[in-house]
Amino acid sequence: MTKKSTKASAKAAPAAEPAPKAEAASAKSTKVAKTQLVEQVAQKTGLTKKQADQAVNAFMEIVVRGVQKGQSVGLPGLGTFSVRETAARTGVRPGTSERIQIPAGKKVAFKAASTLKGALSDPE
Repeated sequence: MTKKSTKASAKAAPAAEPAPKAEAASAKSTKVAKTQLVEQVAQKTGLTKKQADQAVNAFMEIVVRGVQKGQSVGLPGLGTFSVRETAARTGVRPGTSERIQIPAGKKVAFKAASTLKGALSDPE
């Protein structure tokens, strides 16, 4: 009888395992996806998911357009997006060790607000 109960419990265990793995994976995830962001906006504001999606899209579009124009975009409590100039420099091509000239350009920079930095040290 012990063999049958062992086999039965062994068969039941794999069916129960996927759920904890899924929960563990979502708990360990370090990225908030856009769909999760839309869901949270909908919950906090009482908007429908479609309306929240439109609001999130509009917000992101405004931030991107501001940065494209070379403007700094400040988000109180979060930080500031800005465009920074990069100088021309000499680099090394990986694998061949060939010296190459990297032209000057622009990059997007983000400086976190002090309130966000403070919130990182305080657990919820």
